Amino acid sequence: MLLSILSWLLVVLLLLAVLVVASLVLATLWIAAKAERLVPPVGKFIEIDGNRIHYVDRGEGRPIVFVHGLGAQLHHFRHTLFGQFGPGYRLIALDRPGAGYSMRASGATGRLPEQAEIVRRFIEALGLERPLLVGHSLGGAIALALAVEHPEAISGIALLSPLTHIEAGAREKLGAFFLPSRLWRRIMSYTLAVPTSLRYARPTMEYIFAPQMLPSDYMIAGGGWLGLRPAHFYAMSCDVVAIERDLGRIGSRYGEIAMPVGILFGEADRVTSFHTQGVPMTSRIEGLDFESVEGMGHMPQFVAPERIAAFIERIASRAFAS
Repeated sequence: MLLSILSWLLVVLLLLAVLVVASLVLATLWIAAKAERLVPPVGKFIEIDGNRIHYVDRGEGRPIVFVHGLGAQLHHFRHTLFGQFGPGYRLIALDRPGAGYSMRASGATGRLPEQAEIVRRFIEALGLERPLLVGHSLGGAIALALAVEHPEAISGIALLSPLTHIEAGAREKLGAFFLPSRLWRRIMSYTLAVPTSLRYARPTMEYIFAPQMLPSDYMIAGGGWLGLRPAHFYAMSCDVVAIERDLGRIGSRYGEIAMPVGILFGEADRVTSFHTQGVPMTSRIEGLDFESVEGMGHMPQFVAPERIAAFIERIASRAFAS
């Protein structure tokens, strides 16, 4: 009798577990579909070594390529900066593989040299003549990797709040995104990650933008909804795990960079610390143009687009002249 009752309890618990998982999967797919409906693709697509890259391409003149940070997409530049530039520039922003509407190739790791090579091949495929490369946050680390490993491909780099060094406690800071197991990463992507991210989207974004206010149009015009999809979470987790494997080695070679380099950093940045990620670079790269902004947080292109465009144009004038 007791055994029969326990068996029924196990069956009931199993059915409940299946229902919970199924509801999480359905919620994830519903949220992802809503995200893609609210923020559809806006650019072109190109195949680069098995990666399907989504990008926008505006204007004519000297090329500037924009590489976004962790969990972001091309709207972080298209929406904020493209309208701030005068004539004479060709502005190109891409979704990194796995982010936005770009699809990462099967078997890709997300490691920094791999992503830098994809950007190099993207530049080659579009026939761009040694563009200026702009990188924000993790995009800054990818720009630095390209400057170290493929300096012939670009004329200079302009970095906004870049990730430049491995910080103590980085794993703890990134929390749920640090998932070394690919299987567990996949399971989380289609169950808990997206509904949980939606629930905490506003406080998370407010933290990232602080001390500035979260723009009211960020989720749609800024592309924020696109981060609420399973493929996006999976790619973010791959990126987080990959950073530890490469950033230290790339950082040891910063002194080799001879091209024009500019860094703009907000002194109140809570995501990439001004003191640990910004200040040390002033002694690492010869001729570095370093601009610090008192009271500015991690998203300068949203809160001071005119200043950021002026900074990029300043670095561009040096890069293209050389």
